[in-house]
Amino acid sequence: MKQRFLGRSGLRVSELCIGTMTFGQDTDEAEAHRVLDTFAEAGGTFVDTADVYQRGVSEEIIGRWLKGRRRDDLVIATKVFGTMGEAPNAGGLSRKHIVRAVEDSLRRLGTDHIDLYQTHVWDATTPVEETLATLDTLVKAGKVRYLGASNLSASQLQRSQDLARRNGWEPYVSLQPLYNLLAREVEWELAPVSLAEGVGIIPWSPLQGGWLTGKYRRGMTAVEPGTREARYQQELGREAWRERDDERTWRVVEAVVAVAEEAGRTPAQVALRWLLGRPGVTAPIVGARTAAQLTDSLGAAGWELTPEQTARLDTASERPLPYPYDVLHRFRDREPQD
Repeated sequence: MKQRFLGRSGLRVSELCIGTMTFGQDTDEAEAHRVLDTFAEAGGTFVDTADVYQRGVSEEIIGRWLKGRRRDDLVIATKVFGTMGEAPNAGGLSRKHIVRAVEDSLRRLGTDHIDLYQTHVWDATTPVEETLATLDTLVKAGKVRYLGASNLSASQLQRSQDLARRNGWEPYVSLQPLYNLLAREVEWELAPVSLAEGVGIIPWSPLQGGWLTGKYRRGMTAVEPGTREARYQQELGREAWRERDDERTWRVVEAVVAVAEEAGRTPAQVALRWLLGRPGVTAPIVGARTAAQLTDSLGAAGWELTPEQTARLDTASERPLPYPYDVLHRFRDREPQD
């Protein structure tokens, strides 16, 4: 597996990142360790978790696995924001919660530093200056090496970078957004801001909850019971299948399947390979309930789509742009005419 720089930082990470949201829920500890072993044996070095995943259980599972590894060979990323208790300050991005949360994550992970510490969601209730200043102190104290963000808008990312620059604080070096062939909205503003600011993009849900693995086909009427996608739809409390069951979805799925057959790859490998070729993307975050499931995703490394295959996927996944993106796209290479 190739190693890539995370944005414009000097930090090298594997071109695929292993996501561990299922650890301690769908994946027990023994299988989680097999997943991590399989990932590391394939050259993977980048592990992503969050304190809120099973209220710290995912971090604890990773921490016990780390005891048998050389710590410096790995890049461990976790996140802060989620509610971790009943107290009023047990969540969010206040100074009080961040300082407590980073100590708890370090303890659960069994390490003296976190390589990439990420804000999980934008906190509209806490001044961003308070959050950024606190994160900066963690880097200066050596508890955190680099900072990242997830689930925020382009204006929020730009504001954060501007404030960090103005105050001499550590900036974000990574962005973790939803990004895949079925969800390309990040390209409207977040990707351009990330590219301009040297922020590496590490997409979550690169297979859109299984929709890009080829297991859902035109004519089906529901997701497989018991899957993460089924639970997600239940949490939404609306007819999520009907929202996804449209012509564009099936056009994208069928294009992915066709390219996979042509390339001698699986649909998941094609969808991941397409994402690896997008501007600004460093490493998609792949999740796996089992080591066998991870093996398929690992097949996205070490090869390339042809330009024609990439173009077919681009075309199949395009959607009409809303204003003002339609006008900006139309005149991106020349000045508007009266």
